[in-house]
Amino acid sequence: QVHLAESGGGLVQAGDSLRLSCKSSGGTLSAYVLAWFRQAPGKEREFVAYITKSGRTTYNTNIVDGRFTISRDDRTVILQMTSLRPEDTAIYYCAADLTLYGVDPADFGSWGQGTQVTVYS
Repeated sequence: QVHLAESGGGLVQAGDSLRLSCKSSGGTLSAYVLAWFRQAPGKEREFVAYITKSGRTTYNTNIVDGRFTISRDDRTVILQMTSLRPEDTAIYYCAADLTLYGVDPADFGSWGQGTQVTVYS
């Protein structure tokens, strides 16, 4: 497992942008598949995007609709979010695993503590 810590959340108006960052507290992330999930109040945690070790990206098109971009370097995974909507309000979590099994939360073994994103209209 790897220790992860998210930052960058906040309270923003609809249409604004936010840049979420997730860093490893020790060691490189280069061997890991990295992902972002989110969980809104009363809802299950849902997949947002992942990026493989080689940089291949996959998005939940039902959520992202071209508005979010995931990227990475050796110690950080970034989620750049634009054109935010009130329905994007959630706690955003980064996750990591050495193997890409799927996009269910159970497929990832390491998690950060989450960062709150609140979008008001």
